[in-house]
Amino acid sequence: MSKRDLKAELKHLYRPSAKEVVEVEVPPMRFLMIDGQGDPNTSPWYAEAVEALFSVSYKTKFSVKRGPQGIDYTVMPLEGLWWADDLSVFGGEDRTQWKWTMMIMQPDVVDDAVVHAAIAEVRRAKGLPALEALRLEAFSEGRCAQTLHVGPFSEEGPTIGRVHDFIAARGALAGKHHEIYLSDIRRGDPSRWKTVIRQPMC
Repeated sequence: MSKRDLKAELKHLYRPSAKEVVEVEVPPMRFLMIDGQGDPNTSPWYAEAVEALFSVSYKTKFSVKRGPQGIDYTVMPLEGLWWADDLSVFGGEDRTQWKWTMMIMQPDVVDDAVVHAAIAEVRRAKGLPALEALRLEAFSEGRCAQTLHVGPFSEEGPTIGRVHDFIAARGALAGKHHEIYLSDIRRGDPSRWKTVIRQPMC
């Protein structure tokens, strides 16, 4: 059996330094995705979406490990795209109008058939309502700026500002605000949470 550490393979994308903002070229990758709207701290749909994403991602991992491919790989972290139709709402305290896509990257050994089988198995075992909204989709960001934020989400503002300033000196903002959650927020000190802050640019 072969093993793959996807975070190590994509170190420049998933293990950035907190000391500087850097420019990266993000290649097309495939993600399990679910869309939603509302405050992630209070929205039942957000919690259901995250549960469905991880349940299917782990079921897929074990299917590939036990299957003819015989490949064991690390399940990738939760990621989120965030935006709002009214950008002033997105920057304020009213999170009910926030829109989001939560997603988990899947390795190239995972095809549609494996994902569909995994969804069916999770549906039989758990019957999660968000499974019906789950999709596997290619996503490409291209040229981006990113850095690592260490600390609670409520203190991301200055880090996001650094990323935007970096882009303003080299081009313009493009696409959606992107966060990659490297820490399990159910455990550990919020002051040590690690989040990749990424923003496409042109």
